[in-house]
Amino acid sequence: MQRRTPVGSEIHALSNLLRRRVENTKPMKYVAQITGANGWIIGHLALNRDRDIFQRDIEKRFSITRSTASKVLTRMEQKGLIMRQSVDYDQRLKKIVLTDKALALHEAIIRELDNMEADLLRGFSEEEIDQLYNFIARLKKNISS
Repeated sequence: MQRRTPVGSEIHALSNLLRRRVENTKPMKYVAQITGANGWIIGHLALNRDRDIFQRDIEKRFSITRSTASKVLTRMEQKGLIMRQSVDYDQRLKKIVLTDKALALHEAIIRELDNMEADLLRGFSEEEIDQLYNFIARLKKNISS
């Protein structure tokens, strides 16, 4: 009987392939140029477009100091990725809003990730996809026990 490659090794190889694919997409190459923190903040703001987000929310969400948040947000503003806008109910507060440039970047990234997901699951039936998710959940549970 031929010895199988360890599952962990196969998962690691798949992870490398996924990371390489993501890193080589045009939107992700751009995100890499604007620094990782900017990409995470853009994603957070895009997912929370329905509510006002302030600097203190960014500080809490990403566990960063006020000075770090201020520097990062100022740079993002200089790069044309965010705007700070006053709110009617408190003139001292400035909500952080994504620019069209940042929204377009976020949407391009989401499209790329959706395309990769479709490529990953091509040829799998719905039942097989459900099984795959169940197997992954069991693997995660086994490793965290």
